[in-house]
Amino acid sequence: MEVLVNSPQGLSASVDRLGLTPGELILEVGYDSDCDDQLRLAIEAKIETTLLTGHLDEVVDAVILWWRDGDGDLVDDLVDGLTYLSENGPIWLLTPKVGIAGHVEPSDIQDAAPTAGLTQTVSFLVAPNWTATKLVARKSAKR
Repeated sequence: MEVLVNSPQGLSASVDRLGLTPGELILEVGYDSDCDDQLRLAIEAKIETTLLTGHLDEVVDAVILWWRDGDGDLVDDLVDGLTYLSENGPIWLLTPKVGIAGHVEPSDIQDAAPTAGLTQTVSFLVAPNWTATKLVARKSAKR
């Protein structure tokens, strides 16, 4: 039996695939009214705290970047996310899935990631209308 991402079990499985653990500090960037609030709540339940927003003075364990076609320059936003990220933490780039307004072509992510010093590792449907792409710092680009 296949578990759908729009079911509670599917959403929980999607959050598990993000690899987040209780107590981690997660910075959320790009939140807007079109974001999946059920996914956000599931992430907060998993990390047992609220997502951080705004400019921080601390290092975070991961960045969740909601990004849509037309949001600006993806490279700039990825580099900004790296500013707050721990050495081994990922940026989870959340983009609208195919057929949803603001969809980002995979080639755009593949072009932007190396320019920002990141490598794309995995992509999957994380919520009914959102795809998650894991980006990690390249070994040669360590800060």
